Amino acid sequence: MAQARLKARKESVLAERFAVFAECLLTGVWIAVASLGVVTYPAAFAAGARHLRRRTAHQGGGRREFADDFRTALRGGWAVGLGGWAAAAVVWVDVQAVRAGVPGGPLVGAVGLFALIGAVVAGLRASAVWAPGESWRALLGAAGRRTVLDPAGSFLLIGGLALVALSAWFVAPLAVPVLGAVAAAAVAVEERYRHR
Repeated sequence: MAQARLKARKESVLAERFAVFAECLLTGVWIAVASLGVVTYPAAFAAGARHLRRRTAHQGGGRREFADDFRTALRGGWAVGLGGWAAAAVVWVDVQAVRAGVPGGPLVGAVGLFALIGAVVAGLRASAVWAPGESWRALLGAAGRRTVLDPAGSFLLIGGLALVALSAWFVAPLAVPVLGAVAAAAVAVEERYRHR
């Protein structure tokens, strides 16, 4: 009898973990669809992260709640998305300066690239803790500090982003569900930081 209960408990833990993994993949699809608006990716990640936080807390949630969160996050999130694209354009110009052989170009290009990576990580961290009514400016400021103060968590997110890039390189459609895993990683990194 005790062995049967132990086996049932192990199976329920395995089923719960698989359900969370499946939810991450589905959330990745939702994030990808919501990001089609080009500047909507911060709001999409914020809604996806909030959905995964609800799911792991056993508070329900679904497509409708994701859509409501996305619309709410989009109010200030579109400006963050626009700023992200502007930063990427600046780094692209830096890389072109490196390729053209401009004096000091390699240093400026390296600094720009590291700054862009840091900004992306801070954006993911801000999206992971977003809630309705939160100011994106305040979230990004606090996330920037956490990015620097928690290098281990930041490197975990960089690894997740590298996984998305490699997935897209090997099999492009695989990058879509992996976006949900990156959102889950950002939620986990923030939870880890909060409990420290």
